[in-house]
Amino acid sequence: MTDSNALDPEDRKIVTLARSARARNGVPEGAAVRDETGRTYVAGTVALDSLKLSALQTAVAMAVASGAKSLEAAAVVTEAESASAQDRAAVRDLGGPGTPVLVAAPDGTVRTTVTAG
Repeated sequence: MTDSNALDPEDRKIVTLARSARARNGVPEGAAVRDETGRTYVAGTVALDSLKLSALQTAVAMAVASGAKSLEAAAVVTEAESASAQDRAAVRDLGGPGTPVLVAAPDGTVRTTVTAG
């Protein structure tokens, strides 16, 4: 586990935004991504009968829809121990294989950082 206070302030910000989205919307996951210009996109899990997207997939889609060309970092707040292969693939598609994905527990403690690889 990583002390969230030891994180870069911009990374701490996306973890906080992801945690807030999860809590505010009462969804299983919250996520945030930061694009190449420093803009952030925040989302929660989408669970409709006709559409199912993880929070991280939704945040990446929001970035793309808003014109982002690349990602600097991503964060997901979840009960899961790590980011799923599908989530990492979405981040990789926009940010490239080296894009860091911070995986945090519901309390905001970063469990691990993986690359979109």
